[in-house]
Amino acid sequence: MDKHINPLLDIRDLQVHFRVFGGVSQVVDKINLTVYPGEKIGLVGESGCGKTTTVKSILRVLAKQAMIPSGEIHFDGHNMLNEKGKALNDIRGQKLSMIFQDPTAALNPVFTVGKQIRDTIRYSGIVKKNDKKAINELAIRALKDCSMPDPKRILDNYPFQLSGGMRQRVCIAMALATASKLLIADEPTTNLDVTIQDQVLRLIHDLVEKKGTSLILITHSLGVAREMTDRIYVMYAGNIVETASTEEIFESAYHPYTQGLLASIPKLTGGGIMAGIAGHLPDYVHPPQGCRFQNRCAQATELCGIDKPNLIEVTAQHYVACHLYTKEKPALSFKSADSSAQGGVADA
Repeated sequence: MDKHINPLLDIRDLQVHFRVFGGVSQVVDKINLTVYPGEKIGLVGESGCGKTTTVKSILRVLAKQAMIPSGEIHFDGHNMLNEKGKALNDIRGQKLSMIFQDPTAALNPVFTVGKQIRDTIRYSGIVKKNDKKAINELAIRALKDCSMPDPKRILDNYPFQLSGGMRQRVCIAMALATASKLLIADEPTTNLDVTIQDQVLRLIHDLVEKKGTSLILITHSLGVAREMTDRIYVMYAGNIVETASTEEIFESAYHPYTQGLLASIPKLTGGGIMAGIAGHLPDYVHPPQGCRFQNRCAQATELCGIDKPNLIEVTAQHYVACHLYTKEKPALSFKSADSSAQGGVADA
């Protein structure tokens, strides 16, 4: 990506902590992330590593026990951590939106689909609140864009009357009806069967391409990230450990965690059960000093337990946070087999 273009989203040294019974859980630990206009970003990593917390920070929809001790979030010229009230709602209503992981939880069961979509459009400010005809037309068009059959009838349905795939399409329609700059999709195919997963992902891809909307896709599946994104951020235990173009990540992965994810992908040719990555995420209340991956890394050194590694540029536009890599002495990369990485799921 051309560095001379201003990023649409720029997250700098973001920390997110949560007040819990045992103290303070340090979930997100000074991450940096950028998204450029029209760019599709993949945010990958195992469950519990802070992906959803990071994107919820952008929308300012974190739980009440959450704290942001430091960091900056700049989106389209706005400092999101300083925005309040109507100004914040206008940004969320008109410029960015999020497709949540569970469409059943995202939709209110006591209101019709039509009321929920129309209210989303009405309070976004893109049309006059009392222009019922325009609001209804936008709601129908949003459902049509999401390939929903008989959208006028769907507007009168309640969420429980729809299948999981149709509920997810409604959530996508609500998100894309108003968002013009950035769409965040948090594992949008969870709990859907594989055929519906493919339809939903293709729908998101085609709609963001058509509108020129930027995309942050949170996923466990490296196969999905490979097909859907331009650039990938690999996240582990609240840290960005590697970032590069999607092609570069699959061609030459450097960080031991990224290498482990790629090695965990089932091979189309078979060859037994994948080894996976031994161990589990660290305790966020008492995180280890230095690299948070040290206890699971076969290549960890004494330095890994002392100093936290910074992201350094190992090759052009390829950044890695690991003490194995220095600007003077890059270590060996992981060469993934092109045919075996297609469509696999890396879920530690």
